[in-house]
Amino acid sequence: MIRAFVFLTLIISCIAEKENRFDCLPELNPEQIRNDSRSECIKRKCIWTEEPPPTSPRCYYNQTDKFGFIYQTFNTDGYKTKVTLKQTEPVNGTFPYPAPFKYPSVLFEKQSINRLRVKIYDDKTSRYEVPITVPSLTQFPEDQSNYDFQFVKSQNDLFTFKIYGLRKGKNVTLWDTNAGSMMLSDQFLQVSAKLPSEYLYGIGETSRPSFKRDFTSWTKIPLFSRDHVPYDRPNLNLYGTHPFYMILEEDGQAHGVLLLNSNAMDITTQPGPSITYRTIGGILDFYFFLGPTPEDVVQQYTEFVGRPVFPAYWALGFQLCRYGYDSLDEVKRTVDRMSKYDIPQDVQYGDIDYMERQLDFTYNKKTYDGLPQYIKDIKEKGIKYITILDPAISAEEPKGTYETYDLGSELGIWIKDESGKAPLIGKVWPDKPNIFVNKTWPWDDQTKAFRANATFPDWFHQDISKWWNVLIKKFHKTIEFDGLWIDMNEPANFVIGSVEGCSKNNLDYPPYKPNTLGALLAEKTLCMSALHADKQTEYNYHSLFGWKQSIVTLDALTETTNKRGIVISRSTFPSSGRYAGHWLGDNLSAWPQMKESIIGMLDFSLFGISYIGADICGFNDNTTRSLCLRWTQLGAFYPMSRNHNGLGYMAQDPAAFDAEFAKIAREILHVRYELLPFLYTLMYKAHVDGSTVVRPMFHVFPYDRNTWSVDSQFFWGSSLLITPILEENSVKVNAYFPNEARWFDYFTFEEMSSGPQSLHIPIDKIGLHIKGGSIIPMQGAANNTKFSRRKPMKLLVVYDKSFKAEGGLFWDDGESLNSVTEKKFLYLKFSANRDTLNISVANKYKNDDNLHFEQITLVGLQRSIKYVYVNETLHQSFTSKTIKNSEIWLISNVNLKIDRDYNIKWTSNIKSSSCCFKINIYCMITVIVALFAIMY
Repeated sequence: MIRAFVFLTLIISCIAEKENRFDCLPELNPEQIRNDSRSECIKRKCIWTEEPPPTSPRCYYNQTDKFGFIYQTFNTDGYKTKVTLKQTEPVNGTFPYPAPFKYPSVLFEKQSINRLRVKIYDDKTSRYEVPITVPSLTQFPEDQSNYDFQFVKSQNDLFTFKIYGLRKGKNVTLWDTNAGSMMLSDQFLQVSAKLPSEYLYGIGETSRPSFKRDFTSWTKIPLFSRDHVPYDRPNLNLYGTHPFYMILEEDGQAHGVLLLNSNAMDITTQPGPSITYRTIGGILDFYFFLGPTPEDVVQQYTEFVGRPVFPAYWALGFQLCRYGYDSLDEVKRTVDRMSKYDIPQDVQYGDIDYMERQLDFTYNKKTYDGLPQYIKDIKEKGIKYITILDPAISAEEPKGTYETYDLGSELGIWIKDESGKAPLIGKVWPDKPNIFVNKTWPWDDQTKAFRANATFPDWFHQDISKWWNVLIKKFHKTIEFDGLWIDMNEPANFVIGSVEGCSKNNLDYPPYKPNTLGALLAEKTLCMSALHADKQTEYNYHSLFGWKQSIVTLDALTETTNKRGIVISRSTFPSSGRYAGHWLGDNLSAWPQMKESIIGMLDFSLFGISYIGADICGFNDNTTRSLCLRWTQLGAFYPMSRNHNGLGYMAQDPAAFDAEFAKIAREILHVRYELLPFLYTLMYKAHVDGSTVVRPMFHVFPYDRNTWSVDSQFFWGSSLLITPILEENSVKVNAYFPNEARWFDYFTFEEMSSGPQSLHIPIDKIGLHIKGGSIIPMQGAANNTKFSRRKPMKLLVVYDKSFKAEGGLFWDDGESLNSVTEKKFLYLKFSANRDTLNISVANKYKNDDNLHFEQITLVGLQRSIKYVYVNETLHQSFTSKTIKNSEIWLISNVNLKIDRDYNIKWTSNIKSSSCCFKINIYCMITVIVALFAIMY
């Protein structure tokens, strides 16, 4: 027995030792062994193993002889505590990362009750920091912060620190850097930390099969903006960079962590659970957001980076796009067949095929002859137009013929090569002038022969708006677009670095290259040594390209249209949500990609980008009827609902298949349009409060551990639960309904049982359920929002277990720029109990649309009604129906103007206090007659 116990102890100890291995040779992927790997590992005073467990490091730190820093001094003023450090021994000769920090320091800054900054930097050397304006310290009682920190003050031990969450009744260790060695050098910064839980979400933009991050292996997550398809394999760096995560602690409370750094990096999750950051520039600038609920974390994060943009109402309608409309006639045929089947459409897009040789601010006068007038025509029908703009600008047009290039050259707004004297030249979409493009040639041959030399705008240039705004305003006089779509802004480049390549330098060939896609950082983008106007390098600014373009583009759009439209950007960074929405890139027409679109939505909701969606039915490859039908149903619940596909593939708009497909698509899109007032209100709340629009289930039920791994269902707000079919030829899906709430089918109002279930979802439906306690404003559907906004409104009241419900409605004209800041909107609050529904105007504004609530539906009330009163006046029009022993009450023809307060009451008996005086004139006459008889 003792032997067995000792043996078991040794096994557990061995497993624990393996799980706590921190990679000492991060250049080496687990499956690789170079001839010099072992000797390099020993040189670093680390441990080498020939037969590691799967995916674990072959070379790892010796836990008793790690490198790092020792404490020197500290000083504090209560809010700020600065610690100076000393490296344990010189890195040179031991590690291959030159130029260690000369004055390594750590600053702990209490910025608010729920936000702590930990800045790891070189105190006396100026280093690059991300140029994003964020709020700094706010005054608050220092002893009321919901966190604390502790650090080693001994000069005999390695410096480490811990971050604590001060939770009710206990302190939770959120970060403990007593893990892998901390390293600080010019182009290699590393820190590791032990985490309180493996329920970690976020870190993007990457594609993967589950929302929860994997801690079963040593998974490197590279972050560096890159033009690459999201279906190649999991955990590749994609279009955007978001070094932000949220963790659910073991009791369901939550916190978030941001590393504000824009250099190329990789973040490793591993057993423990632990995390390691490695970045190749800047500083380690961490921000901790203490929650304690998941929604609190996102609200605190968006308070820091900026609240999500508020889109125009029409931008929530259904949208059509494709790369491959060969002519304006094909666009017309597509829009006409949508109209023929009465399928809603609010937006038509123009991709690069409408342009003359893919040149920005042009249109093809042959294949798209009549485009300006056609846009005016469809706008009369309520369909808006969004046009694409790519950043790469042709440098090969004859002088004086292309203002886009000529003006940019005059202002000097191009990114320069490493000499700083000439624009960096690459190749992207624009074709050379006066040339026949043979599309049968191999791609690289086409690029070399047919693509024009191109320059790239420097969005950080002081005169960039003078260039961009002028061009957008002029183009709008020809093409009356309502929104802008900025693509290829990682920035993408079809050659490596430039047409001349990149020189051998420490930026393009750094001592450590993170686990990013490609052999070089410059692959499919610009040389890292390229220079911006403020002398910063592409090495630092690369992942900020799309973020900065979004800022400049939104300013230009609003100046041009003087209305609230929408900008959508492919490349994003923390705070991009303030300026733009995002779609999930060039996805594949495949069932797994449909599932991963939900994960992508949840990621970007966490990142503070509320206006998010994926290309419905997929961008690359031909879709199938069954896939596209189920994806259309799911896409009806993307905040940004756009069907988009690629060049050379079959048409996949909802009217392209058959009458049955069109009917099903129309019906589910009508559901979306009915719910647009609710979705618009969620967008408003995201804009002002930072709350999420699309939510994972654990945001609504954080203390139900069954929800922590659910990523095939999602919420709109906290009221609507969407459960799509994600497998081919299936009408059944496993779903989960938390016991804490009551649940009702949206289509039938049937009350559902809670817990795990197998749902039957026929081909013409999607799983859609209402959580009890919700009051949802609705409106009649129409062909687009121009007409649906005029329809009568309804209220759906769904009761919780305590027979209460609440909700709200934001309403404005749908497109004014300053309706929120100038309070030019109507906001209603709804609250209901078993006897009453109250409608109160929280922000009063004129009801220009003369809208009314015409119907109120009560679900889950479980009581009989004989009389209904609206502001004490008897109302006669109400009916009920029974669904599986549950009565649904329908109060119709109420005709309540939406800009007034109302009190709606119902009883089982006639109200004695108002019988004779408030019901009708006949009762009054009866009383008078009776009194007269008594007196005489």
